[in-house]
Amino acid sequence: MKLLTVAFLILLGCILTHSQISLIYAAMGLELWFQKMIPSLLPFMILSGIMVRMKLTDKAAMVIYPVVRPVFRVRKNVCYAMLMGFLCGFPMGARVVDDLYIRDMISRREAEYLLAFCNNIGPVYFCSFVLPLLGRKLVLPYLFGMYGIPLLYGFILRYTLFQDLPPFREPEGSPAKRHFHPEFSELIICEAAPAKRSFAEQLLEETDNSIHTSVQSILSLGGYMILFNLMNLIPHILLGHPLPFLSPLLEITGGLKLLGTSAPLYSLLALIFGGFSCIAQTYNCIGNSDLSIGSFVRHKLFLTMLGGIYYLFWFLVSPASFLR
Repeated sequence: MKLLTVAFLILLGCILTHSQISLIYAAMGLELWFQKMIPSLLPFMILSGIMVRMKLTDKAAMVIYPVVRPVFRVRKNVCYAMLMGFLCGFPMGARVVDDLYIRDMISRREAEYLLAFCNNIGPVYFCSFVLPLLGRKLVLPYLFGMYGIPLLYGFILRYTLFQDLPPFREPEGSPAKRHFHPEFSELIICEAAPAKRSFAEQLLEETDNSIHTSVQSILSLGGYMILFNLMNLIPHILLGHPLPFLSPLLEITGGLKLLGTSAPLYSLLALIFGGFSCIAQTYNCIGNSDLSIGSFVRHKLFLTMLGGIYYLFWFLVSPASFLR
């Protein structure tokens, strides 16, 4: 705790004494948040929040449920979280899992299972920003490295560490449960909506609630992007330039821009890990529940190692096409 305090005091001193450089890093985080994160995440946050609150997730999951059910042996709400986690991207995976969990639509074990592999960089972001930035011509090998490996990892986990999850069975209605995190004094209580409200009234109310919650979440995400981009200020002042290899570990989007095309393999592995900003944002999503951020980080590290093995295998099998 003392070390963290010292680090933030140093950062504060650097901001005060080098305001022009700190302005550049803060503006970079703010620009990337405004141009990349808000358009790609906020609509999904709002729509998903409405679907969870209106309990429409099982119907949405039917798009892929006939395929996912026999392979992963999971319930419809778990399937919905998988769909949103892979299609909408980080931190929507953690956000959807937490929304479902605190409303008792999935169990704690199911939430832990989903967090292990469903909170990744989004495919729209990956294909429209990352691959062009890295100058890569191939697409499918990188898509498999980014999404195929987590999907296979989730499949293996389902039949090993999480083989105790009950397949298919949908829980019967039960009274509200309380998920209490020891660091918080507030209890999150999940209660059913009043039965007398019409569907239109409920939809309008839950839409309003979803918009408020989603805007708050996207603002928090912007704050994390600015803060972790500002941490590049310390090595910049000490060395006279930022550390490109450190930057993606602090904040992945700004770090990739600083690193450019100089180390594509490192950038791809950093994307799998997500960076410390991603970890902090995930904690922001699940911090009010009793889900473990430590477990999430361990799975991320293991997925990064699996990604390294995949790229090594690609190099050994087809060195001519490696990282093209």
